Amino acid sequence: MCKIKICGIMREEDCDVLNGLLPDYAGFIFAPKSRRYITPDTALAFRGRLDRRIQTVGVFVDEDIDVICDIARSGAIDAVQLHGSEPDGYVRQVKALTGLTVIKAFTVRGGTDIDEAMKSSADMLLLDNGCGTGEQFDWDYLEDVDRLYFLAGGLTPENIGDAVTRYCPYGVDVSSGVETDGAKDSEKIRRFIETVRHKGF
Repeated sequence: MCKIKICGIMREEDCDVLNGLLPDYAGFIFAPKSRRYITPDTALAFRGRLDRRIQTVGVFVDEDIDVICDIARSGAIDAVQLHGSEPDGYVRQVKALTGLTVIKAFTVRGGTDIDEAMKSSADMLLLDNGCGTGEQFDWDYLEDVDRLYFLAGGLTPENIGDAVTRYCPYGVDVSSGVETDGAKDSEKIRRFIETVRHKGF
């Protein structure tokens, strides 16, 4: 079954919605420039509020490794997602120091980006159009992916069924596609999750 990650959790009510729908992952954004940024203390409170069956993922962009390790030690996150220009040595270091699953995001503009992603030491990949652009890349490039990956970028309740049916990704990652006026929309989240579970394998 395709895994589901709802990213950019910002409010207590978002946690409550996820508890009722039980996606596999919830994403906390720790990139200060993002409008979805939350503090480590808020993330820890959200972790306590979320059902333990939902794994939490900390999303970082070119962050100091010590910051990642501190948040990991707090228990706020179950996995690390690196969404910047982090080199592979950095990825290996985060894995070694935190002991957590590491997901590395790659922007896909062409086949060479897929080739580069395939070499990553990360446990899993996230393939996107960019850093939170909410836009879709050319999914034809997914034909060359032969390892576990999350599909992200431009996913919505309307197109997710086709994506899951055609490409069978390990997981799908959505943020803006389940928002209305910049806030998570419980009905869109419900439709997104139900569609994935209906179409997923």
